[in-house]
Amino acid sequence: MAARKAAREGKRPAARRKRGVAEAGSRGLGPAELPGDPPAAIRALADAVKEAGGVALASYRDPLGGHWLTLAALPLERIAPTPFQRDASEPHVVRLADAIAKVGSYVDPVVAVPVPPEARAAAGEVRFWTPNGLHRLRALTRLGARSIVALVSADPAFAYRILALNTEKAHTTRERAQEAVRMARSLAELDPSRPESGYAFELEDGSLVTLGIAYETRPRFAGGAYAAALKASDAFLDEGIGRALEIRGRRAERLLALDERVAELMAALRERGFESPYLRNFVVARLRPFRPRGKPAPDAEALLDHMEKAAARFDTGKVRADQVSAAAGGGED
Repeated sequence: MAARKAAREGKRPAARRKRGVAEAGSRGLGPAELPGDPPAAIRALADAVKEAGGVALASYRDPLGGHWLTLAALPLERIAPTPFQRDASEPHVVRLADAIAKVGSYVDPVVAVPVPPEARAAAGEVRFWTPNGLHRLRALTRLGARSIVALVSADPAFAYRILALNTEKAHTTRERAQEAVRMARSLAELDPSRPESGYAFELEDGSLVTLGIAYETRPRFAGGAYAAALKASDAFLDEGIGRALEIRGRRAERLLALDERVAELMAALRERGFESPYLRNFVVARLRPFRPRGKPAPDAEALLDHMEKAAARFDTGKVRADQVSAAAGGGED
């Protein structure tokens, strides 16, 4: 309507913004607003950096949210990855170290937070955690570096939120689940009574915690085949996160037992001559309950009940080759 009116009046219609794109220059701070007199928490942070043998280079507010950060140089031995990160990829460490060596400069600071008071005894000489710098730490260690530059927040909880920015590499189901359960255990140590649902942003998806516990028990567990079904049913719990981990532990046990039955069914199908990389996906899809469009998914317990019963009565003798070929698609790690 506005565009047609502008055309009738001989005016050029205003450009339409894409959904989710803010008007240019409408948010955050201007360059002159980033420096200033830092609050007491940031001044204390500079003291903590100094006590760790480092140097606070500068303090400023981030340009979007206005949160205070300190750019600091830290001794490499005083900083370590958060205990809930995914595992390092050694080939990536080697490639990164080689690239840094060729460039001859390190220009990508890690993010860091102080080790929480309750974790300091176990951390030993480490005084800071980085939630996003595992590979850079390993690469600099490989190169024999003495220090690393970090953007340090005074808020330890920042380490849990910052992982949402880690979008440059698609995580596998295994990596996301391992990260989620490690983070959940760390959060439970801080406050086991806080509801798991209160950590929805940090943990991303409740089903990932269940899958993560299953991976802890069986590292080669093919959790990707169950991820879609669980995502629809295994919601965040309103129980305290400590209690929620116990509940998810029992669900993980049921999931692993179900997967053993799925492996038996796959073996029976292979004896009949079925060979497909999607065989597990096919079997799992056959075990899931039918859900009409628009109907809510069953909760996690009901889902597992249905799939266990379906697995017990699954007749591999009735499977046709065209059914298996039609199941080709994603799901496996």
